[in-house]
Amino acid sequence: MAERAWLELEAVLNRPTTRLNLVAAQLVEAAVKRGEGRLSSTGALSTSTGKYTGRSPNDRFIVEDSLTRDSVYWGSVNVPISEERFHSIFLRTLEYLGGLDELFVFDGYVGADPEHQMSLRVINEYAWQNLFARQLFIRPSVDELQRHQPEFTVIAAPGLKVVPERDGTNSEACVIISFKERVVLICGTAYAGEIKKSIFSVMNYLLPAKDVLSMHCSANVGQDGKTALFFGLSGTGKTTLSADPKRRLVGDDEHGWTTRGIFNLEGGCYAKCINLSQEHEPQIWDAIRFGTVLENVVLDPADQKADYYDSSLTENTRCAYPLEYIPGRVEPSVAGHPNAVVFLTADAFGVLPPISILEDEQIMYHFISGYTSKLAGTERGIKQPEATFSACFGEPFLPLSPLAYATMLKDRVNQYGAKVYLINTGWSGGPYGVGERISLKYTRQMVTAALSGELAQVETRIDPVFGFKVPVHCPGVPSEILDPKVTWADPAAYDAKAQELAQAFIDNFRKKYANLAPDVQEAGPVAG
Repeated sequence: MAERAWLELEAVLNRPTTRLNLVAAQLVEAAVKRGEGRLSSTGALSTSTGKYTGRSPNDRFIVEDSLTRDSVYWGSVNVPISEERFHSIFLRTLEYLGGLDELFVFDGYVGADPEHQMSLRVINEYAWQNLFARQLFIRPSVDELQRHQPEFTVIAAPGLKVVPERDGTNSEACVIISFKERVVLICGTAYAGEIKKSIFSVMNYLLPAKDVLSMHCSANVGQDGKTALFFGLSGTGKTTLSADPKRRLVGDDEHGWTTRGIFNLEGGCYAKCINLSQEHEPQIWDAIRFGTVLENVVLDPADQKADYYDSSLTENTRCAYPLEYIPGRVEPSVAGHPNAVVFLTADAFGVLPPISILEDEQIMYHFISGYTSKLAGTERGIKQPEATFSACFGEPFLPLSPLAYATMLKDRVNQYGAKVYLINTGWSGGPYGVGERISLKYTRQMVTAALSGELAQVETRIDPVFGFKVPVHCPGVPSEILDPKVTWADPAAYDAKAQELAQAFIDNFRKKYANLAPDVQEAGPVAG
């Protein structure tokens, strides 16, 4: 069955209407001509993804076969689908592609480190999605293109709907990864982030087997040559803090950590646009120009200017652009071992200190927990902030056990002497709705102090609930801000809220990881 599918795919790709490796200008021209998008006032290609404006985690599957049966960490994140159903959908996808007027193909790479680079082919129904792939992955030179042989193939067919009753899916959309066939099928959804994140999932499976820690983080390098990693879920400030004009960007989202240092997996950036401003994020603002893809950003019909404050289509507005659009970037996208590793959280409970120092098992505990807050009002029915946890700050993309990645991180940190910090970019003086969000100015000062090594020698106290070290002083930051309890008008209310958050941590760990890492649990908070 698989051999038949590959023969059919080859026949489809050999048609005269298949557009191979068009440059950005050609893809923009094709997208506009085909009615897939229009140009913004800055020249970016503006598109709409329709019904799906974000990832669809309930529609993601991994083919269960002899290769994955005993290696994948099966559960609610990694849901199995049979080889038979995968092959049936594969053949139907190829039949669908064969009926299209045009196809667009990009050949490139994932991984800036040549030793750990994977060649990739992306086949798209839409020209704009092929432009997305071209800008997000690593573009080959002319010589590289001539000898390019894809090791993994992504096929994105948004117009093809699957049938749950027949195909064993949960909806009309599916994202299926077959490690044996080295194929990703994306059907029924036009959200381009599925292309990017499916390949990230692939690398999260393949790289650890090569003793490479794959990480959902951004990275930059200071003028002193010191590298920093930033882990964090959406809304924690990962992109904002890593896109620092005073530091050189390695990458904004996905990296590998080898015995030689770190490297970017991608050749571009995929930044959120909601409430984007030139003042706070000038690098991203200036990167939105010709060749950039805007997803679900509303344009003013009078002048085609982007309204980044308009969330009528989605809060998850996005832009995709190549790393070349960032001035002063690190090129190639590789750097030395990090001196600092930063876990970012936006704590809406107003409990966590603005900056803390993590050591030993605390590193694993908070990496596996991957905490931030879901704010009141962001979803129907949410009246109070809710704690949300995503293992390794990227749980939806982890085919292996979270403990495997956490253990590798702790080993890398200990081996190369990196310091690990937990920085709260959330609230102080009370929970969301009562307190105020910690000033970005102060957060930047704390990040600067952490990355420079200034915090390594300062006096610290031990947080009585969470157990980590908290600096008593930080250059450029009022000392009272560093102790969140002091900022609350009612200390007893702070204690109650701290216990509430601590219990949320404990409940999450017991529910999901009690049998996975019992020794790591002891590094967590104490409630009661």
